[in-house]
Amino acid sequence: MAKRRDRPAAPRRSTRTRRDQPSSLPGPETIRRETLASGIVVLCRENFSSPSVVVSGYLPVGALEETPEQAGLADLTASALLRGTAHHTFNEIYEALEASGASLSIGSGKHFTSFHGKALAEDLGLVLGLLAEALQSPAFPEAQVTRLRGEKLTSLKIRDDNTGAVAGMTFDALAYPGHPYAIPEDGYLHTVGNLAVEDLRRFHRTHFGPRGMVLAIVGSVPAEAALDEVRRALGGWADPGRPERPPMPDVRPPQGIVRKDVSLAGKSQCDIVVGSPGPSRFEPAYLAAALGNSILGRFGLMGRIGDAVRESSGLAYYAYSSIGASPGPDPWEVLAGVNPANAGRAIGLIREELRRFTTRRVTADELSDNQANFIGRLPLQLEANEGVAGALLALERFSLGLDYYQRYADLVRSVTRDQILETAARFLDADRLVVAVAGPGEAAK
Repeated sequence: MAKRRDRPAAPRRSTRTRRDQPSSLPGPETIRRETLASGIVVLCRENFSSPSVVVSGYLPVGALEETPEQAGLADLTASALLRGTAHHTFNEIYEALEASGASLSIGSGKHFTSFHGKALAEDLGLVLGLLAEALQSPAFPEAQVTRLRGEKLTSLKIRDDNTGAVAGMTFDALAYPGHPYAIPEDGYLHTVGNLAVEDLRRFHRTHFGPRGMVLAIVGSVPAEAALDEVRRALGGWADPGRPERPPMPDVRPPQGIVRKDVSLAGKSQCDIVVGSPGPSRFEPAYLAAALGNSILGRFGLMGRIGDAVRESSGLAYYAYSSIGASPGPDPWEVLAGVNPANAGRAIGLIREELRRFTTRRVTADELSDNQANFIGRLPLQLEANEGVAGALLALERFSLGLDYYQRYADLVRSVTRDQILETAARFLDADRLVVAVAGPGEAAK
């Protein structure tokens, strides 16, 4: 029998002291921000009303680092990081987490590899230690990678038979020709099927390192103690040879109505995506776009879109609009699921609503109601440590400033009807849209 490796060492317990409760909205007075010598940015916020601590963060490594021929490599690499390290096996890692009631996960997207962990405050060192192992010295065991790749391939087969997923991928391919956003983050059956363990090791060796990493710690641990644990776990990590990410190519809006219909056998529903590339979260007009999107297809019973396509006309099982919030030009799109016989009428109604939305100002009541919604839900999003950690990461990711949430209500109130109209007209011209449809053959007519 193989000798069992030592369980990851438990951290020293932190001495907790009762402090005054911080204000409900994070700000410079309650956020501790430190940049370590390795380049890692650490954001801490104490919350002694809870016995737990949350660790969340990201590294600037994602699908943008892949080649099209290896689409899905970043996703598979991130998923494999906790399947075994140079010091602990997959089973040992999860036995250690379960024994403490802790959790830890790692995943990847277009721009970032993200991680999230939660534990009792006294187990912060355990979570950080395992995270450091996974990021710095993953083993990528052949058997675990093979199993994980099989799970990914099964998921891809399910995805490729889902009308909503196929409509979304078709939209991306049409809206982002020659751009990384045209390629799904989880790749394709043929690309993921060809990925080998050495591909994961090479990707990790080339692209993973502390530069640009951001880590938020929120909970019942003094900020200085949390920083000491981070330095202990990750302070020695270096990446002197890591390449810089090249700039993304520009995206051009569609020059008319660009439509594609994909037929999937055996389906009874038709899924529709209509829209165009939208604003980056860095755009000065982003808040106006987000408020406009809420009015268009989110607020109440899915806004104007939901009322026109689903409630008033009864054409859709669901109908709403969506806008991204990433460093790149995420789609601003309307999504609907309909009976195939109603696809043409639904697309026509969506375009009518978009034309109205981009040629007439929203009403004063619509704007004030949605401003109140945005302002009122922020404290609710920050009730739990997880919400606060996510909010701190957004501050750093988009250079918003530590006082952003304290200024947020005034920023939201300052958005005008004219700004929403101008932003909507810029991104959602009803005569320059991508239309993607997936469903049974007759839906393509």
